Amino acid sequence: MPRHDVAYQFDFAQVVSGEYGQWLVQGCLTTLKISAISIVCSLILGTVVAVLRLSKVRPLVWASASFTEFFRNTPLLVQIFFWYFGSYNVLPMVVNDWLARQDFEFACGVIALSVYTAAFIAEEIRSGIFAIPKNQLEASRACGLSFLQAMVYVILPQAFRVIIPPLISQFLNLIKNSSLVMTIGVADLTYMARQIEAHTFHGFEAFTVSTAIYLVLSLLISGGVTLYNRRVLRLPAH
Repeated sequence: MPRHDVAYQFDFAQVVSGEYGQWLVQGCLTTLKISAISIVCSLILGTVVAVLRLSKVRPLVWASASFTEFFRNTPLLVQIFFWYFGSYNVLPMVVNDWLARQDFEFACGVIALSVYTAAFIAEEIRSGIFAIPKNQLEASRACGLSFLQAMVYVILPQAFRVIIPPLISQFLNLIKNSSLVMTIGVADLTYMARQIEAHTFHGFEAFTVSTAIYLVLSLLISGGVTLYNRRVLRLPAH
């Protein structure tokens, strides 16, 4: 008969020291790496999608709208599995050959996080563009700039200034969503916490520490956004 009168012995020192502490550091670095790469890729892709959706070329408008609606309205976990198990069937052979020479699980995680977040970023950028007076685009075109040049040199710089706070929120969501890549074997922070739990049977301590690390990362970024709002945008602190 199992005994229920034995109190659980907390041992945080075991999960943060020695080899297990190194696992947490490695997992944190992997989380930061996959998040940073995905943030850059999603920002670039989201900007392109937003600009294409505002163009006058109907096939591009339809393609960008379909991209946004599809990736915003399907679960991220399903998308991760889709790229992991089905990328070979939808990506060009050159890309598949390149992925085969890389860390395949990591690359699939980057692709899934990037396209998923890009769909949300595209909508944020589109909202920022709508906040810019329409006559600025018209004046830019009247000065001889093409649609793309007007977007790059006139409209987007102003739009990005407006959407920095919600944009950072999307980046925060990406960092938290990156924990799902453990399902395809990426050794991120959550994966390492799970490994420590399996080796030490101290799951509470392992996931408490990993939760604290995610919290610290989010608070640091949120603090940076607040500082940006107060110093640059001159917005009152909440």
